[in-house]
Amino acid sequence: MTKAFVFGKFMPFHKGHEAMINFALASCDFLSVLICCSNQERVPPPVRKAWLEETFRHIPQIEILTYTYDESILPNTSESSSGVSAIWATEFKQLFPDYQIVVTSEPYGDLVAGFMNIRHLPFNKEKNLYPVSATKIRTDLFDYWQWLPDAVKKSLAIKVVILGTESTGKTTLTGLLANYFHCSAVPEAGRDLIADSNDFGITDLYAIATEHAARINRIATLDSPLLIIDTDIHITLSYGEYAFGETLNIDPAVYASNEADLYLYLNNDVPYVQDGTRLSEEERNLLDNAHRRILDKYGIHCEEITGNWTTRFEQAVTLVKQLLLTKQKNWYTKTHLPSLNENL
Repeated sequence: MTKAFVFGKFMPFHKGHEAMINFALASCDFLSVLICCSNQERVPPPVRKAWLEETFRHIPQIEILTYTYDESILPNTSESSSGVSAIWATEFKQLFPDYQIVVTSEPYGDLVAGFMNIRHLPFNKEKNLYPVSATKIRTDLFDYWQWLPDAVKKSLAIKVVILGTESTGKTTLTGLLANYFHCSAVPEAGRDLIADSNDFGITDLYAIATEHAARINRIATLDSPLLIIDTDIHITLSYGEYAFGETLNIDPAVYASNEADLYLYLNNDVPYVQDGTRLSEEERNLLDNAHRRILDKYGIHCEEITGNWTTRFEQAVTLVKQLLLTKQKNWYTKTHLPSLNENL
């Protein structure tokens, strides 16, 4: 059996990495992918491992491993240095004693293979097939979003949730923000699954929770990292307690899909409009109190949006812009970024 291994930071994992792993798979009978995780990095090893495991979940001849190390003991660089390569080759030899091939896209691949007395199989050393790197993605997520596999997109999507009681303009504001930022919008599942707010059951709420999470996951893989989401799981939970006095037992995966970077709560200080399917104005105001209790119960901090329709839109745009600036500033921020296989 021919065994090979690939190593890298995968921070984040991108389609260049994916292509290299597929190339390696075609060249061996069994492949190990080693995720090298420094103790100085912010992206947890389980997150990076999950990206690769989901992407290659249907391939039995591959294993995904993590290797956590201390930067004060092992060097953390992509420089093609004989000394650095020798140190890492010693580690790799202990991990893969009977492997015959190492696959990289870097000049140091020859050095590592030489010290291990195995074969180096280079992949696109000219780096002309996949004009992307983890550094470029961290620098500008929007420009390089297309180079991320779906598993990574779902994890790195920037989510803005629009919350509020009935007749406060959630759907309208969701559309306006998506148009303004040229990004994706996630429509409210409840609007499609329940025709009348006065007529639904507890099973409908579970169906809404599942469908809405599926919509978020699906739309997160489209063309923009920014998602504007109309309503979320907390509103579904609120309906459960308000209408039935029940706390819904939500799948953790569903709740995780709903986790957002920014929550905008629309105050009910706008004229109430009854379209024939909504609660009465008195009930919608009671529901507003229920929503706020649930959000407080689950520790969700919301930015309050008030005033007329124009003012609401302006407030929301300002808050989303602030979020994007913060994301850009803090994108994988750490003391030292260059790393092994970093620039694939």
